[in-house]
Amino acid sequence: MRAIAQRADMFPIRDHNPSGRTPYVTYALMFANIAVFLSYVTILSDNRATYDFYNTWALVPAKLSYGDGYAGLITSMFLHGGWLHLAGNMLFLWIFGDNIEDEMGHIPYLLFYLACGVAAGLGQVVTEPSSIVPMVGASGAIAGVMGGYLLLYPKAKVDILIIFIVFFRIFPIPAWIMLAIWFAMQFFGGLASDTSQGGVAYWAHAGGFIAGLVLTIPFWLRRGGVTFWSRTDGHPPHPPATYPTIKSSIPRIKRK
Repeated sequence: MRAIAQRADMFPIRDHNPSGRTPYVTYALMFANIAVFLSYVTILSDNRATYDFYNTWALVPAKLSYGDGYAGLITSMFLHGGWLHLAGNMLFLWIFGDNIEDEMGHIPYLLFYLACGVAAGLGQVVTEPSSIVPMVGASGAIAGVMGGYLLLYPKAKVDILIIFIVFFRIFPIPAWIMLAIWFAMQFFGGLASDTSQGGVAYWAHAGGFIAGLVLTIPFWLRRGGVTFWSRTDGHPPHPPATYPTIKSSIPRIKRK
């Protein structure tokens, strides 16, 4: 199985950019993903049942290449391979989805999300047209949301959690840095991955991200393009959220 899953190498935990209205579609997408996963989680311990289920509902590139399995472009977006897979994708959607929904509007955002998911699936099919490995996960669509976020809010602050053994620290960094590094990881991960095995669907991530960036251009241009960045300074047009500082529990020893 190929999982369209967010990597733990880049671990954003929150942003500083609350939306101006309730992100109903983002909440609905999160609910749908969780509800669908709960509907079949009990069969994941049965390898044969899991294979049959994914072979029916996931995206299988070889099927699409032979003119079958088109529904998998949509249904695969709501399937996940495990609890961590689901949790990682929902975290990314929760962080980046509300601001894009706020900017685009509820229905356009939903259509945008689905279009990015389809583009992500097609990106993986183009790179692996004969693969029989089922592909599941929401992060191709979520990668599109991240691509749109990069164009609209490049300077928005995102908190990144860095953990090294027992040391941890939260760093607020501009979104463009985090998203550019994330995209580079997908691109080079795709070049280095073994396409005959399961694993992370890097090209779906890259395809979804590029699709989201391109599909957001009309929204960006209608808001003035470069002048939109000048008016907002690359941030969502709302007062930023603030959080208490969290420090590592490891004591510091001063050098003598």
